[in-house]
Amino acid sequence: MNKGKLNIQAKFQQFAGAMMIPIIVLVVCGLTMGIASPLANFIFTKGTVLWKVARLFMKIASLIIRNLSLWFVIGVTFGLSKKNKGYAALAGIFMLMSVNTVISNLASFDGITQATLNVEWLMENMAMSADKAIVYTKMYTNVLGIFTYDLSIFGAIISGIVVAWMMNKWGDTKLPNALAFFAGPKFIIMLVPVFAVGLGFVLYHVWPVISAGIQTLAIFIGNAGLFGTFVYGCVDRALLPFGMHHLVTMPLRYTELGGTMLVDGVMVSGTKNIEIALTGSPTATHYLIRNFTSGRLLINLGGWPGAAFAMYVTAKKENRKKMLALIIPAVFTATFVGVTEPIEFTTLFASPLLYYLVHVPLSGLAFVLAEATKVSIQGFAVIFMLPNILQPAKVQALSLLYLVPIYFALYFIVFRWAILKFNLKTPGRGDSDVKFVTKKEYRNSRENGPKDGIVAFHDAVIEAFGGRNNIVSVENCATRLRVTVKDDAVVAEQNAWLDDLEALGYVKNGLNYQIIYGPKVTNISADIKEALDIN
Repeated sequence: MNKGKLNIQAKFQQFAGAMMIPIIVLVVCGLTMGIASPLANFIFTKGTVLWKVARLFMKIASLIIRNLSLWFVIGVTFGLSKKNKGYAALAGIFMLMSVNTVISNLASFDGITQATLNVEWLMENMAMSADKAIVYTKMYTNVLGIFTYDLSIFGAIISGIVVAWMMNKWGDTKLPNALAFFAGPKFIIMLVPVFAVGLGFVLYHVWPVISAGIQTLAIFIGNAGLFGTFVYGCVDRALLPFGMHHLVTMPLRYTELGGTMLVDGVMVSGTKNIEIALTGSPTATHYLIRNFTSGRLLINLGGWPGAAFAMYVTAKKENRKKMLALIIPAVFTATFVGVTEPIEFTTLFASPLLYYLVHVPLSGLAFVLAEATKVSIQGFAVIFMLPNILQPAKVQALSLLYLVPIYFALYFIVFRWAILKFNLKTPGRGDSDVKFVTKKEYRNSRENGPKDGIVAFHDAVIEAFGGRNNIVSVENCATRLRVTVKDDAVVAEQNAWLDDLEALGYVKNGLNYQIIYGPKVTNISADIKEALDIN
């Protein structure tokens, strides 16, 4: 039973990692819109060359946000496929468009087209009440030029999961010589129309029920107010150690679960989508208040610096100078780029109770305070603050001037008390220090190959996992290297990862490992995959 539970958790972790792949496109979207929109709307004169250039960048950002399903089907299919990832991504797009085509045609068989979809027609021909007809019209939209159900990112996720399953199951299928051209990953693309008809048929009849459920959940979240915000903040941090917090954040950011808003005559769903729309709007007076991100500013700019200072003052005096070399980078990454894993996992390793009974509820409270004081600001770290400078009229954040110092003091007092009261082995307090970063560094000799006893970093990581023959799969999300092994007995212990292999954190669930490396994990993962010949 435990093994089955760990396998299910590993699959959820892999899925959460796949959901993070399209995020890079969405980050580009936010930054592009944040910089270009004030230039086009308020600074450059309409019709000038500079205004036209700014408008082009705004249109690119709008293109990204209008086609979310495309980026998510690529990311999910690519992330969940264990082989032939390029073919899988291609098949994922094919599946998404095929499924939407099936839904569109099934609707037309029932007389529902873009021309007939209106309240009057539905009341007259489908015997719907006015209220039911209004709700029904909102179920349809255009996806990549196809009139179909508004499945949001859910249609892309479902299509991606199905194609990834197909690729993992039949991606190496062999056919007779006469049909060899269609063997392997091409066989999956041949199967897409068959599965698309079945999947489209099921979704056409089931989605109205699912859509009603989503609307009910969205109404609950909306009506829950600050309590719902508190629950979100707690769950987000509570799931972080398991790598599954993205499963909570993504639906809120990119579907109607995060709310809807009419921006310049266009109905927008999802907190991130609304925030980008408000950024690009020349009439909006402020950014989104209930954005489920502003609370992180209290933690990143106030809480974690306070906790780090508490760790510094409670360290042994002879270790404090060395502590600065550890604390300053950890605080910098938290405040400047919003990567908090180094200090969060240090807290978790030192005391799970301190993490879950103090940090988690205080995180929830931070989101509540930001929303209650009507903070409307873009970004949760310094690097994402540029749009605020360009559109200061949309920023409402005076409460941060006192909330951030309060959180600094709160974390400092609580962490200092807990460290001393329970003798927690935070950095600098034990004989063997708990570290944010490694002491040793492996030199990367990839270009010239290993020599003079120097081992390429990715080779050292492979060996730490028990060698290439012990590794089943290698994936990564934004900050974590996710590896599944055959035998965990030959994998290096936690201290080896933290002390010798530059890891910022370490999570083990059975045969599934998550090694936290921060933003550089993408390069590490690519090097390992190349060394293992994993495409």
